[in-house]
Amino acid sequence: MNILVINCGSSSLKYQLIDSSKEEVLAKGLCERIGIDGSCITHQPMGGDKVKTEVDMPDHTVAVKMVIEKLTDASVGVIKSLDEIDAVGHRIVHGGEKFASSVVLNDEVIAAIEECNDLAPLHNPANLIGINSCKEIMPGVPMVGVFDTAFHQTMPQKAYMYGLPYEYYEKHKVRRYGFHGTSHDFVSQRAAEILGKDRKDLKIIVCHLGNGASISAVKNGESIDTSMGLTPLEGLIMGTRSGDIDPAIVTFLAEKEHISADEVLSICNKKSGVLGLSGVSSDFRDLGDAADAGNEKAKMTLEAYAYKVAKYIGAYTAAMNGVDVIAFTAGIGENNAQVRAMIGEYLGYLGTNIDPERNKIRGEEVILSDEGSKVVTMIVPTDEELAIARQTEALVK
Repeated sequence: MNILVINCGSSSLKYQLIDSSKEEVLAKGLCERIGIDGSCITHQPMGGDKVKTEVDMPDHTVAVKMVIEKLTDASVGVIKSLDEIDAVGHRIVHGGEKFASSVVLNDEVIAAIEECNDLAPLHNPANLIGINSCKEIMPGVPMVGVFDTAFHQTMPQKAYMYGLPYEYYEKHKVRRYGFHGTSHDFVSQRAAEILGKDRKDLKIIVCHLGNGASISAVKNGESIDTSMGLTPLEGLIMGTRSGDIDPAIVTFLAEKEHISADEVLSICNKKSGVLGLSGVSSDFRDLGDAADAGNEKAKMTLEAYAYKVAKYIGAYTAAMNGVDVIAFTAGIGENNAQVRAMIGEYLGYLGTNIDPERNKIRGEEVILSDEGSKVVTMIVPTDEELAIARQTEALVK
């Protein structure tokens, strides 16, 4: 079965065409600057070079048409016609409390997703645009929605409730939802498989450390807590997001800087995190280079980042009354040995010993801890597109 996986942003569209029987990526690409001057599509067939084409894409429907054109192109395509796409899997950021699993998309489901728009105003409307564009271009092709929040719907109420008047939960569903659920699900399952164990018998902490970052506690196969909250702003220090802060800071800065609360939140989302702390970059490679060159703020930023991750690992060890596996994933988790080592320095009490030589490995499945470690520490590369394809196939097959 050929499954087209779509991840649609407000002005972008990422895609992969996956042969689910072999779990192979046939082609992948990115449409950028949709609705903006200078729009382009970058397409790469399996085993081939990237091909970048500047083309006018005034809306997402045109972008989807361009994706189909590239996939069926005589020179860079991988299928002969649209008929060879058997299903489409859509990444959807927020499913609220309505969706605890992936679901086949129909008019009723789409209406329910729209009702979650106020919980993710920057993401869900864009996801819906992608869905509607695909429906227009590919009528009759079954489509599935896979939600970032779904995996975390197993959290108990004690974990997801905020210390606010209960009426705000009842009226507005203000609670912790968590994100990166598709990744946390995939990585925790794969970690168990690597160890030859059943996920239901393990206590796993997944550290999804990318530009956006979150940690989850997965006990007996279910997420029981996660660091992101109502929005992806809560939790760890991230690339440009502040993570946890005293909420009074919002009004304090608004008054001191003579700006609105919305402007402060924009700063918290786009100008904070390691970028704001270091003044160097949101890219950890730049940050590491600056720290090695003696930049004290860069050093402090890396230390603050590692410290925050270690604190969450400690908290989730307590929440599960122990931990068997700590899995690092996503761009930083998979590739940044320096950050992993800094986090590992805090974990001696758990009896996890990261082997320095193994820790040099990048982007591969590897057990980092030595054989005497009480807790297994490992790298498990995430593959959210494959996870979406698997869930899509399971629902439409």
